[in-house]
Amino acid sequence: MLAPLTDQNGTAARRDLLAKILRERTIERQAELVELLRRRGHPATQSSVSRDLRELGVAKLGRRYVLSDEATRSVNDFSALRRFVISRVAAGANLTVIKTKIGTAQSVAVAIDSAAWPEVAGTISGDDTIFIATASARDQRRLGERLLATFGI
Repeated sequence: MLAPLTDQNGTAARRDLLAKILRERTIERQAELVELLRRRGHPATQSSVSRDLRELGVAKLGRRYVLSDEATRSVNDFSALRRFVISRVAAGANLTVIKTKIGTAQSVAVAIDSAAWPEVAGTISGDDTIFIATASARDQRRLGERLLATFGI
């Protein structure tokens, strides 16, 4: 088996260590990760950590960073996320907008994506807003029913 390609900065090794840290500790800020990586001999900046988190599929669950496999396990229990969801509004025939508490939209969107609801074509999340696209107005109505049953919105 071939060894993974790495650049001269040890990106793959840094990402492996970052994943290990996230499995072992509760981390709420990227600055914490930068410091922990530096202490363990891996040069890192906030921007490199941000890229690494994106590449590893790391999500925020509440206030902490979690690896995508952990996020998927955690978010399949929608009852844990219900408290983050504030409201829902239809925007046209194929777009639903969900408002969440600040910093929780990505976790809710990951849960929706992981659930693979057939009426959802895709999601885009920000800090406190999720856009959910559906293929048709009928799918949007089904999504509305599901969101009401799942999140009470």
